Amino acid sequence: MSLLKHHKLFFLLTLLLIEGPVSSAQKKILSGIIKDAHSEENIPFASVSFKNTTVGKLSDSAGFFSFYLQQWPGDTLEITCVGYQPFRLLINTSRDSVQVTIMMERGTFSEGATLKVKVNKGLLVWRKIVEHKRENDRYRFDNFSYELYNKLELDIKNINFEKFGRFKALKPISDLINQNIDTSEGLRYLPTYLSEALSDYYYQKKPLKRREVIKAVNPNGVKNESILKFLGGMDQVVNVYNNFIPVFDKQFVSPISDNGDYYYNYRVADTQVINNSRFFHLIFTPRRKGGDTFEGDCWVHVGTFAIQKMSLRLGKEANINFLENLSLIQEYKLINDSIWFLAKDKFVFDLSPVGKEKPGFIGRKTTTYQDVVVNDSSVLRELDKNKLLEEIITLPTALANDKSFWLGARHEPLSKTETSIIRMIDTLTNAPVFQKFTRTLTFIGTGYKDIGNYQIGPWMNWITSNGWEGFRMRFDLGTNKYFDKKFRFHGYLAYGFGDKKLKGMGEIFFLPKKDPRLYLYTSFTNDLDFGQNYYGEVTQDNVFALAVRKNNTTAKYIKVKEKRFEFFYETLSWMSNRLAITHKTSLPLQNLLPADSFPARTGNPLTSFEISLRIRFAYLERFLESHFFRSSLGSAYPIGEINISKGFAGVLKSSYNYTKVSASASDNFKVPPLGNISWYLFGGKTFGTLPYTLLDIAPGNELYYYNKYAFNMMNRWEFVHDQYGGVNIEHNIGNGIFRFFPKLRFRQFWTAKTLWGSLSPENKSLNFKAGHSFQSLDGKTYLELGTGVDNIFHVFRVDFVWRVLPSTLPKEGDKAFGIFGSFRLAF
Repeated sequence: MSLLKHHKLFFLLTLLLIEGPVSSAQKKILSGIIKDAHSEENIPFASVSFKNTTVGKLSDSAGFFSFYLQQWPGDTLEITCVGYQPFRLLINTSRDSVQVTIMMERGTFSEGATLKVKVNKGLLVWRKIVEHKRENDRYRFDNFSYELYNKLELDIKNINFEKFGRFKALKPISDLINQNIDTSEGLRYLPTYLSEALSDYYYQKKPLKRREVIKAVNPNGVKNESILKFLGGMDQVVNVYNNFIPVFDKQFVSPISDNGDYYYNYRVADTQVINNSRFFHLIFTPRRKGGDTFEGDCWVHVGTFAIQKMSLRLGKEANINFLENLSLIQEYKLINDSIWFLAKDKFVFDLSPVGKEKPGFIGRKTTTYQDVVVNDSSVLRELDKNKLLEEIITLPTALANDKSFWLGARHEPLSKTETSIIRMIDTLTNAPVFQKFTRTLTFIGTGYKDIGNYQIGPWMNWITSNGWEGFRMRFDLGTNKYFDKKFRFHGYLAYGFGDKKLKGMGEIFFLPKKDPRLYLYTSFTNDLDFGQNYYGEVTQDNVFALAVRKNNTTAKYIKVKEKRFEFFYETLSWMSNRLAITHKTSLPLQNLLPADSFPARTGNPLTSFEISLRIRFAYLERFLESHFFRSSLGSAYPIGEINISKGFAGVLKSSYNYTKVSASASDNFKVPPLGNISWYLFGGKTFGTLPYTLLDIAPGNELYYYNKYAFNMMNRWEFVHDQYGGVNIEHNIGNGIFRFFPKLRFRQFWTAKTLWGSLSPENKSLNFKAGHSFQSLDGKTYLELGTGVDNIFHVFRVDFVWRVLPSTLPKEGDKAFGIFGSFRLAF
């Protein structure tokens, strides 16, 4: 029986037993529970007393309290607890029995006088916790398993439904919401998502293996299987015994870190007895403002110095964007009378992207752990089923469970509020007016809009302008999953009002298998070459590029006609192969050597036929999948690629024989408390005498918008090589020097981008003709160094970049220093 049920039963029995005597003696009864207003967790050992009297007591270890009185000693109840604002409750003294729930608002843990003492008991307790970490950390076991119940909820807060409904386009949504939820008082919440998942989790220390079998999922409207995998516990492991604790994409110093005394102040508030065991109540606060630290408290078992419960908050100076409030609670319980093991963790956050009183989000994650097994052969037998070191298995029947199953399977029952949220979400998601509203938001955010069986967009490419085409318009049309589950057809037409030419592209994508992934792709393109497109970067074929082009750069334009076929197959879960056949003709248009500069003995000039193979290595890479496509969420390990290409002359009027080999590796890793580092290593070589269109063109940037993947002080088509290598490094430090100005919440970073390259004499002779504007590094180093300020108004970043090497600039008027802006969303 749960502790909550136990106390409710206790109150009921008490009332029944004393009903007769109380009626005759007019005895007064006051009972209640004290909770944290943010996390809704019970607050133990809070002081409860009647104002200006000696009548009072402490709440018990579960936050409950009760008084049995001959008469009311006063009409005001005062509740105080370290870390919370004092609370006063007016009692209705005309009643004989009163039951209350008291929600305590956050205060500070640093209240009260600071006393200088010779021996800091709090510091001694911290040292004992660190000394016993290995004995109490659950990862000390060779293996363990448990059943995990995970509940995720997301609500929109601070919605003014009256103002919301004043907008004509939003009035149908407002009317629908008002019909389904109570908006009559206080802070208004709109439930948007609630999911439940039940899984079995298995862990082995040496060699490291993890396995999660998701047995049941109640996603309430979300059916995407790639998302279902993230509803389990594999990616949500928080361990307070680690030196660092993840909060979104940042790493915060744990209060019981090995170096915790450098980051925290400690004190023991009191000592209490819980279930015949003594516990220290340890309080911790940051030593410095603006650092990646928590404030909070924990209950520490006297003797083993194991954590029984830890409550973490982020201080007001914490440098996390949009975060108004955060609670992270972990509870441990005894198993086998001697082993403290994780029993529950809870994560609650308030996000306010546009201001404290403006609409924002409240997220809640509650995870409970049952049926714990440690150092058992049954765990090893289950892990032997793994083909990889880490696997997440979603059972085919995971979505097929009804309400009766969940009533028995949940570790704790849903509250009345949670039950109503599920009902509300079901009503909203099935309402046509709400579906139309969400489709509109999707169109604005992603650029794409589904219309029946077809899809238009992205709208960002509809209008742009450049020096060759002048004003350019483009329109895309494609099919979606409603047209066909395995085939996707897409194309666009573009027209330049300056060159008065029609361009376009058409493509067919066929996806017969998703696991392992296999697809066939073919396309035809007849358009300008706008350079490589990278996710999250502004390209030159984009409406936003109109305002950010560099001055004094010579515009260069080239048109391509390309036919392409791809075959992709995921041979292993960590390795994929892509075979491509490409026929391509380039036509230089402006400020580049023309096609007649490269007469061909066979075939047409600047025309190639190429077969290429890309092998990609990405161990334990995670993906977020839509119906046809998927986006990488990265891997905990480096990701590598090998590319091999072979060109054939005489095929479809192609003119060149050549071989290309290239390779790259990249990674992104955290170095707490010094932020994170990302690096990209690349290199390649081309064998053959070729025109510049088939050689390696170093990626330059002709926009004032910073491009993470390009050399920002280099122009496009500036450096040409047939042999090259380079490395890019970016270190996001975090606060850095701005820790001295915590209210700014700025962040510091530095970047370094290097390139080494050379061009054979044969290729120089072919390409460095009269009128060319190319350069070659000839084995020298190209180096860009940069630093800057990130997190300006939470979303803007400014890069200061110096072109250090080579010392000579391509032409008079070019600069060795540039300032770039960009838009970044990060916590």
